[in-house]
Amino acid sequence: MYQIIHHKELNQLEVEHPGLKNRAKICLNDGASLQEFQLNGHAIIQDLSPLTYESTYASSILFPFANRVKDGVYAYAGKNFQLDINQVEENNALHGLVYNKTFNLVDCKTTSDTAHITLEYIETKASKGFPYTFSIQLEYIFGIDSLDLGVHIKNTDQTAFPFTIGWHPYFISDNLYESSIQFNSTQKIILGERNITTGVAETRTNLPLLIKGQQLDDCWRLNSDEVLFRTPKYNLQFNASGTNNFLQIYTPPKNNAIAIEPTTGISDSFNNKIGLQELQPNELYSITWSLRINENN
Repeated sequence: MYQIIHHKELNQLEVEHPGLKNRAKICLNDGASLQEFQLNGHAIIQDLSPLTYESTYASSILFPFANRVKDGVYAYAGKNFQLDINQVEENNALHGLVYNKTFNLVDCKTTSDTAHITLEYIETKASKGFPYTFSIQLEYIFGIDSLDLGVHIKNTDQTAFPFTIGWHPYFISDNLYESSIQFNSTQKIILGERNITTGVAETRTNLPLLIKGQQLDDCWRLNSDEVLFRTPKYNLQFNASGTNNFLQIYTPPKNNAIAIEPTTGISDSFNNKIGLQELQPNELYSITWSLRINENN
């Protein structure tokens, strides 16, 4: 039976199914991010110490923009806007506006083989760089061998706003050198100085990308929503319900950890418009990212 415990002094949720060897920790004060995740006894997501959440954005939801906005500047509907610069070394706005917000617990329920958690953040104050109000709900559904993360955005403002969205999990392999990622892509995003998009190159990636000793910080446009992460101990299958699917892969300065980030946009989408979408007043946008584990026998 799944159990959910709310540690109110830390504002964290602990999810556990001892029989399945499934366990998770969600930090509500850090954008309701999934900071620990064990599935079928395999450590999938772990604390990245000594790296900090503030420097890694580990498992954060990236909204209203995934990745970077150059100089924090963009134009929309005939107006110019300046976002706060939170990546000082590159002078960019990075990873949206909800990664450090506190989410409230709306609902939770358990069965013998599922745990369903609904969390919400409501933005009521229009900021200078993104002068719109919205609500964002996260649905974590833990299964026997799976996790579904649903995100639901509602525009509560009186005008439309631009957005992309993403998720920034780091996954653990007991031997990243011997791990691989398989996906289908014919376009790779070209990144220039300060990791800002400068173009798109034709490529063909349908064979497994062998990680080996590579230092990766690369992005591809996906032809399929399916991505497979193979490790010596387990295989993890990703799927996304969105129609604009990109994949960002990043190797941090942490042994055997890798960020595999599904997004609907790329670096500087607010300016280059690649993957950029609009949400009209009172409209709802939803996307679900799904993980399924298989033993690597």
